[in-house]
Amino acid sequence: MASRHLVNTRWLEEHLDDPRLRIFDCTVHRRVDDDGVFRIARGDAEYKAGHIPGARHLDLVEDLSEPESPLRFTLPTPERFAEAVSRAGVSDDCHVVVYGAREYQYATRLWWMFRVFGFDNVALLDGGWHTWASEGRPVTTEVPNHPVGHFTPRYRPELVADKAAVLTALNDANARVINGLAPNIHAGEVHVHYGPDAHGDRPGRIAGSVNLFAGHLINAQTKKLLPRPAIESLVRKQGIPVDARLITYCGAGIAATACAFALALLGREDVAVYDASLQEWAHDATLPMESDVG
Repeated sequence: MASRHLVNTRWLEEHLDDPRLRIFDCTVHRRVDDDGVFRIARGDAEYKAGHIPGARHLDLVEDLSEPESPLRFTLPTPERFAEAVSRAGVSDDCHVVVYGAREYQYATRLWWMFRVFGFDNVALLDGGWHTWASEGRPVTTEVPNHPVGHFTPRYRPELVADKAAVLTALNDANARVINGLAPNIHAGEVHVHYGPDAHGDRPGRIAGSVNLFAGHLINAQTKKLLPRPAIESLVRKQGIPVDARLITYCGAGIAATACAFALALLGREDVAVYDASLQEWAHDATLPMESDVG
């Protein structure tokens, strides 16, 4: 076990028979349509085709998003989260491991949600499904029948930022606001629309924010997290003081959780995620944005 936040495939295979272990595939389909709008859909098709023995699929798009929110893909209420994970067999004394078959940041999104609701015994599978399958480890199509669990939510508001907290951080020399999106999106060279349509938002970044691209935190070939020294080097290169108050954001609070995860590996377990991110900020003309284009 490399870290309490990160487990490798060997460790997981050795512990598949642990009765308190709960494994979750949280694959999500992401696409940018012809109109430039970012859209996501549940990814249970890959799970049904084959998954890690003992794993269940958790639906981040519907079951673990807040249906009453005016924004998409936002944090559910503590009650909604507790009901969903309890139904999936999670109790307070379980050990949870999360992974995905596509982008790893959906697994870090679930990792972050567990921590927001007071549950720390959760880890990411390093390399996810890509590494597990490429190593020839056991695969099944059987769905485990875990007994219904009892998960007690204990909400940690300090791990969730809103736009007021971001504005405060932008004016605090001892704070940094970190964008997890790709450098060309951060610069405003590419305009991806994170709202429900292609109207009313602005390209670029939150004014004064720095860029720590979630895609640079993993090895592109192995899909594994970079070694800690390499992550530390990236953080320093982007001018992020490790002792500053940190808030991460992206388009819809997904890549932001990958940044929070990487920073947790460096010992910063108090990083807040701006859940609404640019799907809120870029649509509000009163909030400052900037771009390197034009």
